[in-house]
Order: sequence, then structure tokens, then C-alpha cells
Amino acid sequence: MAQEFVQAKIKGDKVVLFVKPTCSYCIMAKDVLAKYKFKPGHLECIDISGRSDMDSMQDYFMELTGARTVPRVFIGEECIGGGSDVAALDKSGKLKDMLQSIGALQ
Repeated sequence: MAQEFVQAKIKGDKVVLFVKPTCSYCIMAKDVLAKYKFKPGHLECIDISGRSDMDSMQDYFMELTGARTVPRVFIGEECIGGGSDVAALDKSGKLKDMLQSIGALQ
């Protein structure tokens, strides 16, 4: 089930991006996060575009985060939003603090 898959992926010490490869905001979020040195296994990018449960997954994002668009970026168990949200947090310096607070960085 889509909900169980999403819940199994979101963990307190990981950053998880649910993306579609052709989406420019997904690429933006990945590019911003690529600047940081993550511990192995603490950054996961999940392409939902080919999944049979993609629609129900996006419905669940709506329930969970208030939006069904991708990317949905989770830092720990908190959704911080999409590509422009990640970029804004990076620019303000808050992103690094959030990544450090969950112990995801080297």
C-alpha cells in the first residue's frame, strides 16, 4: 500500500525525496541537497513516476503534507515541502541546521 511504503521510507535520521525525473523542481531539490555531504544511506531519492500506486501515493502526500505535488521532501519525519522550499531553506542557512539536527551529515 502506498501509505505503508511512504511511512517505511520516512525515518527520523534520513532525508527522503519523492520525485519524478522530468520535474524541474525535483531536479532543483536534488541539486541543492547535492551540495551537502551525507552519511551513507541518509539521503534517498525515490522515483514514483513508474509506480502503479503513484496516484494513491500522491493522494497520501495530500493528506500528510497538504500538497500532492512532487518533490515531497522529508527531513526526518517532517515534510519541508518542495524544490523552492528546499532552495529557500538552503539560502537562509536553516537547511544545514535541519540536516545536522537529524544526524544526516558527515
